Amino acid sequence: MASVVFPPRLNTQCFTRPKFLTQTSTSRILKTRSTNSFSTSGIQQQQDDSKPSISIDNLHRFFQLNEGRWTGSFHQFDLRGKLMQKVNTKLSVTTYGEDELMSLIQTLYIEQPPLYDEEPQWAEYKIKETNMFTVDKYQQIGFFPNERAFALRYQTAGMLETVLRQGVLGEDDTGEESPRNLKLPSRRPSIVCENCLYSQEKDRRARAFHIMDPRGVLEMLLVFLEDRGDRILSHPSLDSNIDSATRILPFLGKWKGHSITKRSGVYGSTMTEADTVALLEMDDKGHLIQDITSTSGGGDVTINVHWTGTMADDLVTFEGGYQITLLPGGMYMGCPSDIAKSVAESKSFHLEFCWLESPGKRQRLVRTYDVEGLAVSSTYFSEIKL
Repeated sequence: MASVVFPPRLNTQCFTRPKFLTQTSTSRILKTRSTNSFSTSGIQQQQDDSKPSISIDNLHRFFQLNEGRWTGSFHQFDLRGKLMQKVNTKLSVTTYGEDELMSLIQTLYIEQPPLYDEEPQWAEYKIKETNMFTVDKYQQIGFFPNERAFALRYQTAGMLETVLRQGVLGEDDTGEESPRNLKLPSRRPSIVCENCLYSQEKDRRARAFHIMDPRGVLEMLLVFLEDRGDRILSHPSLDSNIDSATRILPFLGKWKGHSITKRSGVYGSTMTEADTVALLEMDDKGHLIQDITSTSGGGDVTINVHWTGTMADDLVTFEGGYQITLLPGGMYMGCPSDIAKSVAESKSFHLEFCWLESPGKRQRLVRTYDVEGLAVSSTYFSEIKL
């Protein structure tokens, strides 16, 4: 297979990036036979150190949640929600070791573009080993074991680029810096964030990636939709643009739920819990009006957030510089329009993933970053439509 050559280095001076651990990999081909007022979250963060840390137990539960074989599909969207590429994938996840020395081994298999009538070929990609040190210090995990949700950070989009190269170009990949008809992530993205939500109805999960370019502007959105096991996929397709004009409709209305905020890291303790009410309406001019109320568990602190937005295609832009991209399959992903601006103004910022798997019920996961681009906390929301 031809070696991979990355795009030329881009200027990163306008945005402060965190120090991440570089992800390494090997690949080969196999052949098989068959609160910020600009955020939509309304997050309230108060420190609560009364609950104990259970780091080793959390690590084991995180590994157990991921372990097994996953069959799915990988989707690349632009910032307006247009599908750019779709690739079939398989993921094998195993563990070894005990207690704090336990490690997670992941092997990703990427279906190659068909050549004539040959049997399917799969590229094998070894993802860097995950252990107590990496998830706590470098990936700064935000983990919700009971809710089955987690958030991770990465230094590069190397694994994601490999999926695109192998899934679109296959063995014809010559390692070109700018392959024709293929958009690859920047070599030095400012942020690569994974938010993962598990289905509350099936043994299924959605892993969503925000890719921010070196300037701190959204470059692309990537989603793995995976079922546990080797069976033929039965999940809803994310490759249809038929529902494009109506993607906003399921999210309109009044939503009531509960949120949990935790510090980043495998030792992450609960910082605060809150009851939330979110109202999203559209006026007769097509403007969106959003109101969120968050009340702390003790009922002593209430935060209200109000703003308006406009929609162009499947991109919603709110006043203050926050945007939401509506995706097929009852999903949306939110982020600041310009993270570099937030950093320059010494403001924290949020990246959000929402999954409305069935009508009237949704989950949201919000990753909060400090002014230097370090992930400091994650907030999980479970909400029902009234």
